[in-house]
Amino acid sequence: MPNLTQQVFNHTASTYDHDRAKLVPAFDRVYSRTLELIPAGAKTIVDLGAGSGLLTIMLRDRFPNANIHLIDFSPAMLELAKQRLGESPNLTYHQADYTTAPLPESCAIISTFSIHHLDDPEKQSIYRRCYEALKPRGVFVNADHIAGPTPAMEAIYQQRWLDESRALGATDQQIADSLYRQKEDRRTPIEPQLQWLREAGFENADVWFKESSFAVMTGTK
Repeated sequence: MPNLTQQVFNHTASTYDHDRAKLVPAFDRVYSRTLELIPAGAKTIVDLGAGSGLLTIMLRDRFPNANIHLIDFSPAMLELAKQRLGESPNLTYHQADYTTAPLPESCAIISTFSIHHLDDPEKQSIYRRCYEALKPRGVFVNADHIAGPTPAMEAIYQQRWLDESRALGATDQQIADSLYRQKEDRRTPIEPQLQWLREAGFENADVWFKESSFAVMTGTK
């Protein structure tokens, strides 16, 4: 099946930020836990699938002296990031496909709601490539949208997402736009992903936050 994720995100970039907080019911907890897991002294951070820079601005505020690399394959999304963050010697923008492009050597590689667009072999490959790009004791943090461990649990996750998004005020159009983006999802349950992190070489692969289909997992080199 062709992966049309880039086209989908180019098409919906203008509404993406406005929709995010209402369509990720665990938004605040996911992002706060992600930031907490980054080593305090991180000097170089890679934002993998940076999109509109929503996480990057939090990274810059928390690590003002760090060099941050934003990598995303959607020019429309990366343009939003540039509008949000501007130009700075500490920021480097890469319009590239991170599944094939070289990854900068770094202390931390962070990804939020991006890797679930990859199929399983691509997930395994990017975990290996992240491990190789990290410096010793570097950390990889993946905050992502995961699948249920069984079809029954997946149905529960999806219904809960719909109920909670509507309770947060998501409109029918926002939900429709999200479902349109989800057509390109290739979500995977948490357990195989933890195993792939370990097989890639990561130590202490674990889940630090999980709420239905939203999870934050890490591994250390």
